[in-house]
Amino acid sequence: MMVQHLLLTQVKYTQLNSMTWYATAEVEESRYLSFQPLLNDALRLPFYHLSHVTTPQFDSHNWQSYLSKGNFSSHQPSRNIAHNQRQIQRAGVRLLLQQLLNKLEISDTLDESDFPYRLVNHKHYVCFSHTGMSGKANTGKHSNQVNQNMNNKIAVVISLDRPAGIDIEHNNVVWKVAKRFYSDNEINRLLALPTVERDTVVKLLWQLKECFIKINHYTLAQGMGMDYSHLIADILGGTRQESPIYIIADDKTNYHIAISITQHTVVIF
Repeated sequence: MMVQHLLLTQVKYTQLNSMTWYATAEVEESRYLSFQPLLNDALRLPFYHLSHVTTPQFDSHNWQSYLSKGNFSSHQPSRNIAHNQRQIQRAGVRLLLQQLLNKLEISDTLDESDFPYRLVNHKHYVCFSHTGMSGKANTGKHSNQVNQNMNNKIAVVISLDRPAGIDIEHNNVVWKVAKRFYSDNEINRLLALPTVERDTVVKLLWQLKECFIKINHYTLAQGMGMDYSHLIADILGGTRQESPIYIIADDKTNYHIAISITQHTVVIF
């Protein structure tokens, strides 16, 4: 997938300090790109089907929305849609990185040969994140249709001096899943919170753990099992503020934690 065929919307740039910047956006395929594959599929259909496939139809919908209404869905299984979505997101974060580099007037390329990712010449550290895709097949009368809830939020962080982690996530983390991974100290403190606040902190704590996994190259089980219970009170206090972003200094890890509820983003820097 060529990155020039992608469209970034709702792009936001944030400077955390003199050494760290991050950007968030939403990504989708451009309409120009979506027209041709659909037209190619249409031309392979029997002639009597083509009378129902007109240019305005293709021009007014991107291919994902067209598939979600049942058109060609029998040829596009859910797993293929999910795979394509991941490809869009992976290309999208690299396009977002390029836009952030342009904004910072940095001319460089990304070295993806090893973790953590770094810029080839400047050696700045880079970390990506994108949301997953949720959805399920319709098993009713029209079982060949797939209903998908596309989450295309993406994020990238650049740090000049040391590895940084970023995680963007729109959906909540299921409590019973969190309990499988979180430490006893974390679970006990979370159980003392009202349900709404608990759910918010559970998600942010999960994102925080994801960031440290990326920084320290932990396994999922190892990283999720780390005890960050000492940060729960600060996280909760931040969620009660009206500020669009708040920063916590963590003396134990010697890192700062930036949390933006509106951008669904946590950054460790």
